[in-house]
Amino acid sequence: MRPKKTILCVDSNEQSLSVRKFLLETRGYRVFTAANGPDAIELFSSTHIDLVLADLGLPQMDGNALIARLKEISSEVPMILTSSIVRAGERSHCADAFLAKGACNPAELIERIRVMSARKRGPRKAQPISAPPMTLAARAS
Repeated sequence: MRPKKTILCVDSNEQSLSVRKFLLETRGYRVFTAANGPDAIELFSSTHIDLVLADLGLPQMDGNALIARLKEISSEVPMILTSSIVRAGERSHCADAFLAKGACNPAELIERIRVMSARKRGPRKAQPISAPPMTLAARAS
C-alpha cells in the first residue's frame, strides 16, 4: 500500500477548514491545518508536505504571499490558491493552480489535488536497457 499524501490546508475560516479536512481525510489523505500564514510556514518547515491548499484571504499574510514564501522553502511542492472574491484571471499569483471557491465542487477539488500531487512525483524513471551479451567477434576487435 502506498503511503498517504500529506496536504497542508490553510484558511482563516474554521468551518471551511474543517469541511476540507474531513473531505480530504475521508479520501485517504493526511491533513494538517493552519489558520494563518506564520502557523502554516512553521508546519510546512517542520513536516513533510506533498501539497498546499491555501485561501487568498488570510490574516497577517495573504495566501499569495504565503505561497511565495513556501515556494522559497520548497519550490517543487504543488500549491493551490483558493478565493471566493477573486477570479483566476484577475490577479497574478505564485500558486501552481487557482480555484474559485464555490465554482468547483468537491469532486473537482479532489481530482485537481490528485493530479497535482501525482505531478510532484515527476515522470517515471526510465528502466535501463540491458546491453545484449557481447559475441566472441565483438570481444576480439
